[in-house]
Amino acid sequence: MRIVIAEDDALLREGLALLLGGEGFEVAAAVPTPGEFLLAVQEHRPDVAVVDVRMPPTHTDEGIRAAVEARRVRPGLAVLVLSAYVEQAFATDLLADGVGGVGYLLKERVGRVEEFVEALRRVAGGGTAIDPEVVAQLFTRRRQDDPLDRLTARERQVLALMAEGLGNVAIASRLVVTDGAVHKHIRSIFAKLDLAPTDQLDRRVAAVLRHLNA
Repeated sequence: MRIVIAEDDALLREGLALLLGGEGFEVAAAVPTPGEFLLAVQEHRPDVAVVDVRMPPTHTDEGIRAAVEARRVRPGLAVLVLSAYVEQAFATDLLADGVGGVGYLLKERVGRVEEFVEALRRVAGGGTAIDPEVVAQLFTRRRQDDPLDRLTARERQVLALMAEGLGNVAIASRLVVTDGAVHKHIRSIFAKLDLAPTDQLDRRVAAVLRHLNA
């Protein structure tokens, strides 16, 4: 699996390259700026990119904008974004196209190597990986007339775990229920959020996006 890293902090950039190389990934490039990142994506055609949200010159949203642009010019590129803080809008920007293969993790998660690598592989496989802290904070920010109010407490639990990127088997294990029960809950979530099957939209991603926008 070929990876491009975009991170302006030299120590973290080299650390990520060493960590991922040691886990068997091919690190094609590790660069410090959004412009170099986009060039590296065009040159190396990676399977997945690991991108810092805040990059030069203003250290605001250059990284996320570069990630969105990279997915536009290279459809299917998986992107895992790293941030020092919970920034909801950046997660929803990545998911806005309704296609999987995106992740948003806090940088502290990198130190938990097994979790980080698992999230990266999930994203590379077309899934999602939203940091549990992001999910937890969003539940405290819910507004009145929230469309998620249609969901039962258990369905909201299932949706939160979907947002973290867990598959049905993992959700069943976490909640100590059967796979069939999880499947039933997910069908109900799709119905209550008016998510009909389409060829263009991944309904799991769309449900997660509704959750993040709530």
